[in-house]
Amino acid sequence: MHRTLIQTGRGTCRGTPRLPCCLYQSFHLLHPQIHVVSSQVQDLDALSPSNRVPKIYTKTGDKGFSSTFTGERRPKEDRIFEALGNTDELSSAIGLAREFCHEKGHTFTYQLDKIQCVLQDVGANIATPQSSARESHLTRTKFSGTPITDLEGWIDTFTEELPPLTNFILPSGGKSSAALHIARTVCRRAERSVAPIVRSGEADPDIARFLNRLSDYLFTVARYAALKENNKEIIYKRPE
Repeated sequence: MHRTLIQTGRGTCRGTPRLPCCLYQSFHLLHPQIHVVSSQVQDLDALSPSNRVPKIYTKTGDKGFSSTFTGERRPKEDRIFEALGNTDELSSAIGLAREFCHEKGHTFTYQLDKIQCVLQDVGANIATPQSSARESHLTRTKFSGTPITDLEGWIDTFTEELPPLTNFILPSGGKSSAALHIARTVCRRAERSVAPIVRSGEADPDIARFLNRLSDYLFTVARYAALKENNKEIIYKRPE
């Protein structure tokens, strides 16, 4: 019987049932850090060194189609994959901003870590169109509204320390702040691409609310980073 070796950074899990080929890409979208390697060999020690190296490419998208988590084959320009791509880009933008913040010793970097994990769950929900999902799909990719409450609490805490906002500010305030502003604008794009999917009933409304609140969080924490680094935010001035 075919079994699968799932290799991660923390080791190898043996004996996991093999994913159907049509679901491999959607699984990789949901969990890109996990590489799935098919093998009939039950014992990892019996594998040759060449067989232990997972392949990053699947070739299943060469004709311009990809799979949702429910197994549907859709064009790569489908709004589902557009939203997934924007969400992935958002996580990458936050990851870059986190590195700048970590270098400056900001204490809120754990929040950015948590947000990136939540974005994986957002992607899972987007990749599971409810019109074709079975109950087992919906159970695995259901999105919780708890992260929205977390964001609101963090926003309120930062706002208490920030000076009142009396002018429009430009993305500025140092590398940490500017990078967080970039993440904010990507978040807005992700939210715009998710909105029609939610309106059509294909995704959980809470993912749209999460992205809406996340852009507010990123704006607030960008200002907070500038404050903590004693960097000046540039105020908008109308050209004369």
